[in-house]
Amino acid sequence: MREENRKVIVQKKWRILSSVVITAALFLSQMSPIQQVYAADPAPTLTKLSEEPLTSGAILKKYVWTTTRNNKETKVNANVVEVDLTNPNVKMDVMTGTENQFTRKQSVLGMATETKAVAGVNGDFYNTQAEGVPMGPEISNGQLMATPPYLPGFYSFAIDKDNKPIVDLFTFKGSIAAKDGTAYPLGGINKTYYWFEPSGEHSMVDGLFMYTNAWGQVDRSNDGVTVPTEVLVQNNIVMQIADNGIINMIAPKDGYILRASGKAADFVRAHMKVGEPLIADYQVLPQDPNKKYDPKTFKMMIGGHTILVDEGKPAEFSREVDSLCCTRSRTALGYSQDQKTAYIITADYSGDSKGLSMTELQKFMVQVGVWKGMNLDGGGSTQMVARPLGETKPVLINKTETGLERKVVNGVGVYSLAPKGDVKGLFIQTPNVLFVGEQAPLSFKAYDEYYNPVETDKVTAQWTVADNMGTFKDNVFTPAKAGTAKVTASSGKGTSSADIEVVGRNQLTGLKIAADNLALTEGDSYKLPVVATTKSGKSREIPASLVQWEVLGIQGEVKDGTLTVKSLAGSSSAQLIARYDGFSTITTIPIGIDKTWYDLDNYAVMTLSDAKPQGVTSSVYIRPSETGNKYLELNYDFTQGTGNKWAYATMDTRILIEGEPQYMKVKVNGDESLNWLRAEILDNSGKINYVDLARNVNWKGWKQLTVDLTDYKMSYPIRVKSIYLVNEEVGQDERAAKGKIGIDDITFTYRGAIPQTPMNSVNLTINKKEVAVNGKGMTLEQAPIIVQGNTLIPIRFVTDALGGTVRWDGNERKVTVIRGGKMIDLWIDNPDLIVNGKRVTAEVAPTIMSDLTMVPLRILSENLGWKVTWDAKTQQITLQ
Repeated sequence: MREENRKVIVQKKWRILSSVVITAALFLSQMSPIQQVYAADPAPTLTKLSEEPLTSGAILKKYVWTTTRNNKETKVNANVVEVDLTNPNVKMDVMTGTENQFTRKQSVLGMATETKAVAGVNGDFYNTQAEGVPMGPEISNGQLMATPPYLPGFYSFAIDKDNKPIVDLFTFKGSIAAKDGTAYPLGGINKTYYWFEPSGEHSMVDGLFMYTNAWGQVDRSNDGVTVPTEVLVQNNIVMQIADNGIINMIAPKDGYILRASGKAADFVRAHMKVGEPLIADYQVLPQDPNKKYDPKTFKMMIGGHTILVDEGKPAEFSREVDSLCCTRSRTALGYSQDQKTAYIITADYSGDSKGLSMTELQKFMVQVGVWKGMNLDGGGSTQMVARPLGETKPVLINKTETGLERKVVNGVGVYSLAPKGDVKGLFIQTPNVLFVGEQAPLSFKAYDEYYNPVETDKVTAQWTVADNMGTFKDNVFTPAKAGTAKVTASSGKGTSSADIEVVGRNQLTGLKIAADNLALTEGDSYKLPVVATTKSGKSREIPASLVQWEVLGIQGEVKDGTLTVKSLAGSSSAQLIARYDGFSTITTIPIGIDKTWYDLDNYAVMTLSDAKPQGVTSSVYIRPSETGNKYLELNYDFTQGTGNKWAYATMDTRILIEGEPQYMKVKVNGDESLNWLRAEILDNSGKINYVDLARNVNWKGWKQLTVDLTDYKMSYPIRVKSIYLVNEEVGQDERAAKGKIGIDDITFTYRGAIPQTPMNSVNLTINKKEVAVNGKGMTLEQAPIIVQGNTLIPIRFVTDALGGTVRWDGNERKVTVIRGGKMIDLWIDNPDLIVNGKRVTAEVAPTIMSDLTMVPLRILSENLGWKVTWDAKTQQITLQ
């Protein structure tokens, strides 16, 4: 490969965009301004959702930022940690990798947990294909760990010895002097390779770089462009020289390793000898010599990218951003006009939160109070963690773009310096809704006067509940009856109470078995969540131990909320009845029919590979699994080409998929590449339907994916054109460029038909016992009568004329009517009915007349599927 071509390829791996080097494929999680697009839109609004202290001097604020994009309202969720820089009980510092070392990347949560931070965000940009070190400078705990690059426009955030924040441009100056007095310029400390601007020259060419114990691996920026000569220095004495080679160790704590190449290596050969002293002279400096910062006294410093806000207004970008596009997750850092408050900011691009452009990020920062601030790494790297009040460990509080917590090189942490204080507050952690008889462990959290957690295992709480609403055993609460349970925890000076809604039958409006997409297979087991909806509008799954089940139509049982199908012999569907505290619901589940279409052991389909655009390659192979069965392996290489990239396993489209399957199932051996997995389905109209199998391949190992084909409204019959991976242009370097996945057992599932219960035609007349059912006469025990404008009929009418079954519960004075997949519960003298799991109020209650149970006809018949007509002249009722 020619050197100039190699240079272009390697440059594509950088997160940071250069104004000279090729920009389209570089990885920077910050996106381009789209100010012109939104110029005519109304001003955005900022709404604070919550505010919570993290420790003395640090507050977490949650916001929703609302703007208009192309005449459409858009919302963005954002988090801001405000740090009071005048408070002696709190500090900001830099968190680095694992065990404070570069090259050992770690998630923000991992770094914060390891260093005992109360809050933190991801930090500087980094070369995703290199060792894992920050692009910019770093000072942590007052120690210089990395120096600025010789590149324009990269801002840094620092805190000086007086706890004053600084956002500015910095550079580096240094040299290594040999015993004979000659010196050579030092290119930087703990730096990976990059390219100077605007020359585009590789940083390691003729370069001399220092690596300390903070560099956590033996390989020191060897990308093949230059040949290293390394020098081990301990206590300022040359201990070893590896000419045209590396020293196979991490630098010692009392020394460093120099990496030299080209002219720098010549300097080493000419002027350094083992046993001779060296003098390392270096310093970080402001780029503007008129500024009198003294970085040697900085408490912390972290690199970033472009400046965003200056003097409380959006600033002109210091780095080129025109080639960046779209809205993404963002991370930023800034401070207030009085220099007393630091702002640590994240904004999410996930779910309903639509991320920010660079210009939108500027506006947001100004609105929350930033006077001067800069951009940190964003996109898939954006992560914010914080320690909830009373908790001992931080948790992830934002939603990441990919659903994963990316390992990054460093971050900004917030730390408590406060001593242990007296208990200030106590709060109970309780569920919003409990069910009668549910055993619920309740807990409490305590915090001291500095808002730091008090270890609850050293604090004893006394639990009580008012009005005999339940019992406590230690901290486990068991509600005894429905209503509002007021529970109280007391410990020392702290007391906290909470109201818990305890739900019984009378507090429910509905009950539903979550089984809409099931189709049963003999021998399989199915989880059957039962979700209750209360009159207060809350929904929650009922604990499996509190639900009673009845299985009709098949041989099976439900235990701990899981249905096990023992036999489907002679069955076409199953009826499942779930009851909680006398409130019932029913569902009908059809028998499923699975038909395997693609299985290389039994149902082979010709499969080829394809890829686009030019430069992308893919291949398919038949491989044996560990269990011996065969599967298809799709290999892909997205390292070449530009823009969106695709790798296909193409199928033979001459093979039709029979019928109208509801589901498509595919077993996929994932590689955690985060690429997009889709299927091309060619329907009968000639349209290609792009079916999403997995938005991110974020798992490793075999996993069955199921997709509901009815969502795509296809014209049947259909054909499978391909299974393929997509590496999108936006955020491309966040996903694996090379890898392989396995594909096996493409199966289509057909939901069996649910048999329809025949509808009898019924004619009856008020005050007459004679009834005609499908034209045949029959006699009722009691003639239909009218009460308060409603027709009441004897309950036996349901079995004799409507073809249903009736159950009587004498203890509750309850009648249950079941017909097909429908069920109605009625209570004597109570107008509230339960119809197919929903509470319904009748105009007149069921009653007993002459020892016969009389029920309202209209509400019964219509909810069982009949249409009711009334002839006032003949006093005749017709059910059809």
